[in-house]
Amino acid sequence: MQIDIDIDDSRWAELGLEALCEKATEAVCAALGLEADLCELSVLGCDDARIKELNAEFRAKDKATNVLSWPAEERGAETEGDVPQVPEPDMFGTIALGDLALAYETCIREATEQQKSAQDHVLHLIIHGLLHLLGYDHVRDADAVLMEALEIRILEKQGIANPYEF
Repeated sequence: MQIDIDIDDSRWAELGLEALCEKATEAVCAALGLEADLCELSVLGCDDARIKELNAEFRAKDKATNVLSWPAEERGAETEGDVPQVPEPDMFGTIALGDLALAYETCIREATEQQKSAQDHVLHLIIHGLLHLLGYDHVRDADAVLMEALEIRILEKQGIANPYEF
């Protein structure tokens, strides 16, 4: 698995962002039947100020958020509630997932508010972001049910309780 991590905020290194990214990617790949060794991912560990800029630029939302995702290609299912197709390796034998960005202050604040460990919450957010990169979404109701159920199953295998019950 190729994970390129760019740490703009040193607190991410202290939290163990690299290990959390590896753990999340392995868990998502195992759940979806993807070969993790073929996957490529880029992750930016930044602060609220930087993610606010990215959120404004790419989503026209002038506020910080916990995680942003940019899929390498559109993978979402056309019909609401359908499972997105698992990507196949490209001609070079890799599966480019895309890019994620995580905001330190927002992630830590949410973990504190939800009385969760920072590592568990960030692991959930990376898994959430990875599912977005793989075509899962929560805009339409049936898609949200599908995505959240998958997140819950993946997190349970990591010993983490349902994040939607807090």
